[in-house]
Amino acid sequence: MRAGGPAVARDQLRSIVERIERLEEEKKTIGDDIKDVYAEAKATGFDTKAVRRIIARRKKDQQEVMEEDAVFETYLAALGMQLPLPLDREGDQ
Repeated sequence: MRAGGPAVARDQLRSIVERIERLEEEKKTIGDDIKDVYAEAKATGFDTKAVRRIIARRKKDQQEVMEEDAVFETYLAALGMQLPLPLDREGDQ
């Protein structure tokens, strides 16, 4: 235990535990708020799976996204599958 005796350590431990409990409650509240926004997106007609993928992708740096895309496209090609060209690239060939 730390200097200052058991009472000080007990008070510090109690403070830490109470702070963690408050943060856990805030995390739960934020999680509920996020679920509400996804429900709103779904009610508006958006595909929530696509929205989740967009959010996950935006968290990554550009290099990581490019590497994942390259691997994905390589696997598709190996299976004889192709991604359709994006609309803005169809006439570029």
